[in-house]
Amino acid sequence: MTALVVAASLLVGVTLGALGGGGSILTVPVLVYLAGQDTKAAITTSLFVVGVTSLAALIPHARAHRVRWRTGLLFGGFSMAGAYVGGRLAAYVPGTVLLVSFALMMLATAAAMLRRPRPGRERTRRARADLPLKHIAAEGLAVGAVTGLVGSGGGFLVVPALAVLGGLPMGIAVGTSLLVIGMNSFAGLAGHLSGVGIDWPLALTVTAAAVVGSLAGGRIAGRVPRETLRRAFGWFVVVMGVFVLAQQLDTAVWTHPATWAALGAAASGTVTALLCRMSRESTAGP
Repeated sequence: MTALVVAASLLVGVTLGALGGGGSILTVPVLVYLAGQDTKAAITTSLFVVGVTSLAALIPHARAHRVRWRTGLLFGGFSMAGAYVGGRLAAYVPGTVLLVSFALMMLATAAAMLRRPRPGRERTRRARADLPLKHIAAEGLAVGAVTGLVGSGGGFLVVPALAVLGGLPMGIAVGTSLLVIGMNSFAGLAGHLSGVGIDWPLALTVTAAAVVGSLAGGRIAGRVPRETLRRAFGWFVVVMGVFVLAQQLDTAVWTHPATWAALGAAASGTVTALLCRMSRESTAGP
């Protein structure tokens, strides 16, 4: 079982280093289902693992100049403030509602990441330019509030906020997000430590494996084309969003005819859109 935990932790690190997200949502299941921890202990331990791993993964991105330090520090600061407010509000919202809302938001985020930018509409910025303060404040507070509500490190929302809303190149959005995730994770850890202890041998083992994986993931991110990285992140979020949604919805919901009718309509629409795109591309030629 220990070997399986280490292998899964390596995957967590690779995902975090390459995509800038997925740490918390992968680490908690590893700790619960493979290491046998209860949910609260797993969440607390995952915040430590993801916080340390994010800062380790930040190193290769920083060396490759894929981090906007001003944007990351300001975004992280506003995000931490939003996370505090979101954490206070979470006590008044049922857990199932929170996770279903989070899954739906993940799917909407994935759709934005997978949508191909229209010619002439894609926003690009200079490699060392920073986002305006008002954009950083608004996006940081919003992302922080959501991550505070659902108890996540926020990579699934930070990367799209920086890439889609902020217009940063995907590689730089991934690197900068690691700084924000580290700040959010340690802020969340401080709030959870008061009532929950950490199994330090397990935490350090998982963290060491995740750090090794994150360094490999950082090297992968530097070699993958920006658009490929963007689409990989989008599809990864789709998979995780569907997984979270499936875990929360009752069996009766999945067996209801209306559910399958909606899924069939969505699948038909997706296939139609893909066929239309292929038809336009073949008509346009090389």
